[in-house]
Amino acid sequence: MQKLNKMLAVTSLFLATGCNDILEETPRDRFEPGFFKTEDGIRGGLTGLYSGLRRLYGQPYYYNATETGTDEYTYGSQADGNFRAADLSGLGIPDAQNSRWDVLWNTAYANINSASGIIANGTEAGISPSLISEARFFRAFSYFLLVQTFGGVPLDLGGGILQYNTTPTLTSVRNTVPEVYTKGVFPDLLQAINELQDNPRVIGAVTKNVARLTLAKAYLTYGWWLQNPNNVPTYPETARNDPDGHDAQWYFQKAYDIAVTGIDSPGSYSLQPTFYDVNLAQNDRNSEIMLFADHTEANAQYSESNITGWDGGDGQNQAGWMVTWYFQNLKASKTAGTWSSVDATFRTVQAGQSYTRPWMRMAPPIDVFTRTFADKTSDSRFNGTFTTVYRATWKLNPNRAENILYGANYLPIAPNDKILSFLPSDPGGISYPVDPNPNPNNVILNQDGTEAGFLPGRADFVIPLDKISRNIYPGLWKLGAYRKASDYNDDKIASSRPFNILKFSEFYFVAAEAAVKGANVQAGKSARDLINVIRARAGKWRFDVAENVTKIADNSAAMMAATPAVIDINYILDERSREFFGEGYRWHDLARTQKWEEYAGSYRISQVGGTAPVTVNRELPKYLYLRPIPQGQLDRMSGDAAYKKNYQNPGYN
Repeated sequence: MQKLNKMLAVTSLFLATGCNDILEETPRDRFEPGFFKTEDGIRGGLTGLYSGLRRLYGQPYYYNATETGTDEYTYGSQADGNFRAADLSGLGIPDAQNSRWDVLWNTAYANINSASGIIANGTEAGISPSLISEARFFRAFSYFLLVQTFGGVPLDLGGGILQYNTTPTLTSVRNTVPEVYTKGVFPDLLQAINELQDNPRVIGAVTKNVARLTLAKAYLTYGWWLQNPNNVPTYPETARNDPDGHDAQWYFQKAYDIAVTGIDSPGSYSLQPTFYDVNLAQNDRNSEIMLFADHTEANAQYSESNITGWDGGDGQNQAGWMVTWYFQNLKASKTAGTWSSVDATFRTVQAGQSYTRPWMRMAPPIDVFTRTFADKTSDSRFNGTFTTVYRATWKLNPNRAENILYGANYLPIAPNDKILSFLPSDPGGISYPVDPNPNPNNVILNQDGTEAGFLPGRADFVIPLDKISRNIYPGLWKLGAYRKASDYNDDKIASSRPFNILKFSEFYFVAAEAAVKGANVQAGKSARDLINVIRARAGKWRFDVAENVTKIADNSAAMMAATPAVIDINYILDERSREFFGEGYRWHDLARTQKWEEYAGSYRISQVGGTAPVTVNRELPKYLYLRPIPQGQLDRMSGDAAYKKNYQNPGYN
């Protein structure tokens, strides 16, 4: 495949010896195939594999593909056709041309071929087996992403099965799902577990446990595929039999055993003490994060993204922009008694993690807040996931002199006071402005004229979570941008935070799901035991994001007591959403368990903020469980229309 042999710009790797160092990257020219014959080439290729993570994780269209159309996100009011089609609610259907899973296809295959080059030449170039197995991990990780998304995919890129390809080819043959797992995923990960170090050689480098978690997830996913409870089609068509003669139950047991081994042999990884700590920007790269796509505000070269200004290239982390509404249009009055509209917020990353640049491409449905995060009191995860209070930040603008503004009911607002609050539910008595001109308390939130309401005695405008719309909804605090520089006001840059990919906490979920699927469990590690480790942590508070104050509380006992005596797969999925909401897991979770229609077949959202919600239905035919082979790939291949039609997944021709 011609695209698969595209030469990549890579960087050279400084192989530090201590785990307190971070991957350091130095630009290189584009490399030729012979470059992998050298030690510098191998090291540069390895760093290129880590850099490749930035082309997926945090990339806005890939983020859209993994979240929009699930129970976690629908399209926002500023969505373009990519996001609207992904929602599958009557505004388009993903096809070979508009499905943004092409981001995965192109990135994964470039990484696969580079990894194969490292594996083929590493020993001769004098590279240790441990470093070569980092490449094995990336090759297996890429194939695991591909097979979940597209079904069977090619293992031969033109040079032979799993061989480094140096000659452009215009033909391709897709392998079956069992072939991809048993040849392209499992062997590399097993060897990586044997050869990788327990602790990362540098911060962010892969380890035994990174490979273990990926293998446990792959075994779990393949077990579901073999079982196929809802008769979802596969392609290329093949019997759901394992070439090694194992059944689904064998793979569920392996997933459980490997996940438990990861928990019992943590190496340098551990759960953070609170959920808040996991996603706090000042605590990035903490012990719970096992793999991340790295960024930094210190240097555009190392971040592969501009640190000032607009347009930083293909490796930017812009995911948080997609799910942020236009909060910067919140208004207050300069005078009391007579409405004199003025901006109440100043859009800048200086304002903190809650104030990411808005782009409003994606919006959470109401059911996220009424069902998934129904417990907003004991469980800290709602508070540590969303921005539900927006504060007056106008003083961050050096050109603004006002010390007091007037909000709802003409009550005074000081800097950092609340200007808008999302309420858990509608308490009744909220007044909503109708006409922005005669009504002095009107607050125009964006160009569409969406309005928030006000309650007697409150200076902040309000909107209940059961009446949010595509225009106004809580932002995703956990992905919020953050800058250490106190004098930085430019919001046009992408986030300089790393995007988290694999977390130590997921070991507990994988083991619990495998136990629900029938794996024999160890004492003290039943599905309920494992989930309760996570829920106990969720009950511990040390900070209230909405109130912006320290909060010390331990609701662990209540959280564990509320866990059902018998855990089922739906409870696992609910807990996964509470733990990993908005992090790019959700489509894979619903596709793996074949629960997509059940969880996301319809959703509720208001037409205008503050009004009664409407139910929106989605069309989710089963062929959509496999995403389309990108049109760009088909265009690059030789062969007639029939050949290309046969190559494409059914339903997309």
